[in-house]
Amino acid sequence: MFKNNSVSISVSEDDSDDLGRARPQVRKKRKKPGHRTNGSELTRWLVRKLVRYWMLLIFLPAAALLLFEASRIGRKSASELGKTPPVTRSELTTMKNTSLEKKPDGNLNRLDPTTRVVGGVRERCLKILPLEELENLDLPSSKESTSPVKIVKYIAENDTEFLGANNDVLSGQSTQATRFNLFTGNQTLDQRANSFKVSDTAAVHCGFYSENGGFKVSDEDRDYMLGCKVVVSTCAFGGGDDLYQPIGMSQASLRKVCYVAFWDEITLASQESAGRKIGEDGFIGKWRIIVVRNLPFSDQRLNGKIPKMLGHRLFPHARYSIWVDSKSQFRRDPLGVLEALLWRTNSVLAISEHGARSSVYDEAKAVVKKNKAGPEEVEVQLTQYRLDGLPENKRFNGKKALSEASVIVREHTPLANLFMCQWFNEVVRFTSRDQLSFPYVLWRLKVLKNINMFSVCTRKDLVNSMGHLRKAKPLIS
Repeated sequence: MFKNNSVSISVSEDDSDDLGRARPQVRKKRKKPGHRTNGSELTRWLVRKLVRYWMLLIFLPAAALLLFEASRIGRKSASELGKTPPVTRSELTTMKNTSLEKKPDGNLNRLDPTTRVVGGVRERCLKILPLEELENLDLPSSKESTSPVKIVKYIAENDTEFLGANNDVLSGQSTQATRFNLFTGNQTLDQRANSFKVSDTAAVHCGFYSENGGFKVSDEDRDYMLGCKVVVSTCAFGGGDDLYQPIGMSQASLRKVCYVAFWDEITLASQESAGRKIGEDGFIGKWRIIVVRNLPFSDQRLNGKIPKMLGHRLFPHARYSIWVDSKSQFRRDPLGVLEALLWRTNSVLAISEHGARSSVYDEAKAVVKKNKAGPEEVEVQLTQYRLDGLPENKRFNGKKALSEASVIVREHTPLANLFMCQWFNEVVRFTSRDQLSFPYVLWRLKVLKNINMFSVCTRKDLVNSMGHLRKAKPLIS
């Protein structure tokens, strides 16, 4: 009975496997995703967001705090503004004048050496002796000169031997037509040409031509200047710059070196009004202040060339001098500088070379472009130099032709003194830009070969450059 009504179902091995795989798939569909792992998934999501946006989470509160503080300070300033007393007219003028002045930068009183890389090795630009050697340094003994110039005679108004009929020319000369005056003498072109002819005895105009020429100092100051053997000098005429105290000197230099600053009455008044008064001994700090009266030029730049170029006339007994522009602070030992730049190199003149240009003709274009001199007067100078045959060479006697001349170190030999006189005469005859006339004089006086044209890097080691603070006030002629 049961055999006839039964149904047999055959199941293969493949069918059984398919059934086994189908059951778990059905269970997965019935599961609700995330039902059992909801907490861990949320945690991981938060962690990912924090890692991705943590900087934003820090920045937003900081920015909010900053805005809050700024608004609070603004409200406080606004509330205090009504309590501020009104500014007087004199205070407003002072504020305006102060804002126009150029403030000294952070270079003041810096003693750190200036260095450069040479052949992959960093070395100091100015190789000055160590302090213990500087303390025992002394001036070298005088040697017999081998210079072709043994004596330099400075032409004065009573020198009929050199002047002849030209002696009375200045008395009827219009000072508006030329810058030659009773201080300079009236150097003719023939006298200019003769001054470059080298002989045992040279005659040259070199300032201080007449007793009535100006640049007067007191007898007390003159006596002090006569006693100087080594001089560091600067000048500030027209109230243009403040006085920066020299630093970095040895005790030996303090005993042996004169530090002299030349002022005019304008600078004296401006410094006294700022509380910088000369002491009873004539000093401000280490500087001996020499007040010059009756300056010979209305152009203060020309007046400044007198102590810059004619130090041998102002200090007739000095053997060495170092000139530093008033915009700079001298920061090295003077005797050490003489040893490094003159004695060690067997030079009589060391001067800072120009950092940007080498040719006088390139410099002339820059002078006109920067309004340092008028194009007409520059062209007059260059025309004369071309007529004299000044070449386009960028180097003369193996030296760079153009100097920056803010630092001049020299021995007062007859040949070096002659060079400085000729240089001074050129800046009187032509423009006051001494960079233009230096290459010409260097070219004309070919016998002066032992010149040390030191690098810009060395100049930066010698001084802290502060820049000119104010424009110098011209004299009213």
